Amino acid sequence: MTTTPSPTTPSPVPVPSPVGEGLKAAFRQHPAGVAIITATTPSGPVGLTASSVASVAVDPAAIVFSVTRATGSAGAILSADSFVVHLIDDEHSALAQSFAVSGAERFTDAQGWSALPTGEPYLREARVAMRCHPMTTVAVGSSTVVIAEVDEVLLGQQGRPLVYLDRRFHSLPHGDA
Repeated sequence: MTTTPSPTTPSPVPVPSPVGEGLKAAFRQHPAGVAIITATTPSGPVGLTASSVASVAVDPAAIVFSVTRATGSAGAILSADSFVVHLIDDEHSALAQSFAVSGAERFTDAQGWSALPTGEPYLREARVAMRCHPMTTVAVGSSTVVIAEVDEVLLGQQGRPLVYLDRRFHSLPHGDA
């Protein structure tokens, strides 16, 4: 006989299976680009660092990313009507670290933030900023996958790309096209 937790009983925290642990180990050695995702809420701006951003389609222009919980900044972004995905370079590694830690200082003038005419927080120095709106979300275990349509692409200065590898940020050489 199986029992279902009552609405007042918190669900147990998921523990990765051996396959889940293997997946984590595999992706620690697979470099991923780094992004800061921001939105505006009635309580003010929110943001988080993500290494799961990827393009999905060009018509309509769409991207995908995932967040690991639906609370705090992630929950606020999941509830937002629009958000900005900033693809960042090495010069923003400290900023990426601060947006990866709860309670760190965020959205200061010294960090280079402003607001788009539509209200979302905008990092003027980002390599690329994409203003998006959610198309659909899919719950997968303790994560939520977001597919978003890109409404606007703001191109900035190109620097040394920043990647996340083995739980740390690393810069790559600047590539000339």
